[in-house]
Amino acid sequence: MVNAQTAELQIFLDVATEAALTGGAILQAFTGKLEQIQEKGRPGDLVTEADKAAEAAILEIIRRHFPSHAILAEESGRSGDEGDWLWAIDPLDGTTNYAHQYPAYCCSIGLLVKGIPQVGVIFDPFRQELFRAATGLGATCNRRSIRVSQTEHLRQSLLVTGFAYDRHQTPDNNYAEFCHFTHLTQGVRRSGSAALDLAYVACGRLDGFWERGLSPWDMVAGVVLVLESGGEVTAYDRSSFVLESGRILATNGRIHQEISQELLQVKPLVDSSHLPSLKT
Repeated sequence: MVNAQTAELQIFLDVATEAALTGGAILQAFTGKLEQIQEKGRPGDLVTEADKAAEAAILEIIRRHFPSHAILAEESGRSGDEGDWLWAIDPLDGTTNYAHQYPAYCCSIGLLVKGIPQVGVIFDPFRQELFRAATGLGATCNRRSIRVSQTEHLRQSLLVTGFAYDRHQTPDNNYAEFCHFTHLTQGVRRSGSAALDLAYVACGRLDGFWERGLSPWDMVAGVVLVLESGGEVTAYDRSSFVLESGRILATNGRIHQEISQELLQVKPLVDSSHLPSLKT
């Protein structure tokens, strides 16, 4: 029997799906036709008319169905009443990729219930892949169940990571970690879309993901996907995941301890004063 909480989560999941598909359709309509590409104050942190149009359409759907819910969206910030529900929305995760017509981007829509990630939908409009999950309802890609990989050892793994926009100003830029794991694994990828990285861990294409400097809208949906597909999500040191920290370690669970141990050993490669900086 379906209980009331599960039924409610299913409704949230269906609305998130509608919103993600709508946002993705808008992204595809703008592909190759962008006229406005701007930086948002940090080198490489781009926004386009596609981001704004997709976000507007997504917000209209969420507000129409749930007018009392709070929303945290990348382009427009936080709105709505304080309460139990907070939608974390990235209309275009991977804007730099998208602006260059590099096919690694997505819409990411997550829902926190009382501060806990409970619903996640990630839609890749280029590949037409729809990742969905809600607590207790499992995780799917295009309506088929997905599970994390069976990889047992770090040396057999394929990992993924990314580099935050402040990487030019801080020695805590993930460069040393990237080099470290490149020597310990079968490879480390960098897609430029944290949401897609988490979705790929959830469906077993990648075995683990770590990154720093992330925003809530980058992580909420993907966290639900990884957990519901049998994976593990924590802080770097395996303590409880804290959304506000901007740091995440998400794996298939089997190599989680190994990655955590290695992460804690890595020291920055250089002092920040020696880092080259981009002119803005």
